[in-house]
Amino acid sequence: MELITHHIDGEDVESVSGARFDSVDPFTQSAYAEVALGGQGEVDRAVAAARRAYDEGPWPRMGLAERGALLHRLADLVVEHSDELALADTVDMGKPITDARTKDVPRTAQNLRFFADHARLATGETYPMDTGHHAYSIFQPVGVVAAISPWNFPLMLESWKIAPALAWGNTVVLKPAEDTPKSGLLLARLATEAGLPPGVLNVVHGFGPDSAGSALTEHRGVDRITFTGESATARVIGQAAAANLTPVSFELGGKGANLVFDDAELDNAVSWSIKAIFSNAGQVCLAGSRLFVQRGVYDEFVARFVAAAEALRMGDPKDPATELGPLASEEHWKKVSGYLDDVAAGTGRVLTGGPGDGWFVRPTVVVDAPLDSRVVCEEVFGPLVTIHPFDTEADGVRLANDSPYGLNAMVFTENLSRAHRVSAALQAGTVWVNCFFIRDLRAPFGGVGDSGVGREGGTFSREFFTEPKAVVMQL
Repeated sequence: MELITHHIDGEDVESVSGARFDSVDPFTQSAYAEVALGGQGEVDRAVAAARRAYDEGPWPRMGLAERGALLHRLADLVVEHSDELALADTVDMGKPITDARTKDVPRTAQNLRFFADHARLATGETYPMDTGHHAYSIFQPVGVVAAISPWNFPLMLESWKIAPALAWGNTVVLKPAEDTPKSGLLLARLATEAGLPPGVLNVVHGFGPDSAGSALTEHRGVDRITFTGESATARVIGQAAAANLTPVSFELGGKGANLVFDDAELDNAVSWSIKAIFSNAGQVCLAGSRLFVQRGVYDEFVARFVAAAEALRMGDPKDPATELGPLASEEHWKKVSGYLDDVAAGTGRVLTGGPGDGWFVRPTVVVDAPLDSRVVCEEVFGPLVTIHPFDTEADGVRLANDSPYGLNAMVFTENLSRAHRVSAALQAGTVWVNCFFIRDLRAPFGGVGDSGVGREGGTFSREFFTEPKAVVMQL
């Protein structure tokens, strides 16, 4: 059994109590490692180390170019350790190894490089005044950042939070999801190897309530909280943060609407729609889980879509040929299985898919589900899509917007005017037209409604991880 420790003040450490919990490989369904179980003591120590590194250390006092060079060095090490980092997420949550190697690890390095360069190249503003004065803005780090990351893209989303916080001179305490602890530890070790000073990046493992999560979000020594995960968890974190007036950034759940119009290029629409729901076994907050197809192409699209779903290769996530691995944990498999039970009981009709062996769920396509049913309205977070026909553009937009979530949407059409018109009408933080999950890291990323608070990316991340300051001078 491996031992996965905390990483505090530049060193691997166990919990003072010696308490541990198991990390389970979802493919073998057996524990492969023991993880140090953190609590108030470990969080206090990590926050103190981060505060000391911020108040007394060189990190926030470095020039942007010097900090950026260290983050680029960390990105280099991420690339050098690609196989180790990819395998960590594959063993922890069942992610196909090819996806981890070719998508998640390169994107992790890209996040580090982008924010290192963005901080160095970003500009402030000047405000001409006609009273013999001159005003301008500067952006300074805020202090200690608590970063709480999810289990579906462990390494990549850890870097998405860590990179901008560090680039702007903050120090960080990261709590990875309890189901996926390993890559966070490996990333912290590489940060120390890259030359980040002790205390700049700390990692504490544990659970949420009455554990490391609540200790971190309630801590008065934390200046910002950034969280990606379930909307219900965000409400709890928000209450804890409010007690200390700690600003928060939440990227939360989704129930992505995917609109396919009758003038869409169907091969392209089917290909992207398959990726949108079945990538990462559907364990994606951006998943296109509500698929609406205009009636003129409904039958043809559904036939092509079902055939493409059935062609996906399920299996051992360590096999480079595997496209669909198991669900990430027994708890999550039981949750998704509950929605399958609803459909089996008459909430819709299954065209393909259903339960698989172990913690697998086959790519599942459901039609005729009532629009007010759980499987349509709630975030399943698994490889299950519901498909509904619609008639007019207005009908499609109305169906897409009929959700408390508003993280993202997709539009497939060859009509340029319709593409612009529908994109503007959809209540979502991101709209992809004729594609899915193509990112520009400068663009705002986040959701409306139950899908989040705030935006990440480019200057939007800068606004959260810095204190904008106005300076006014008499000339």
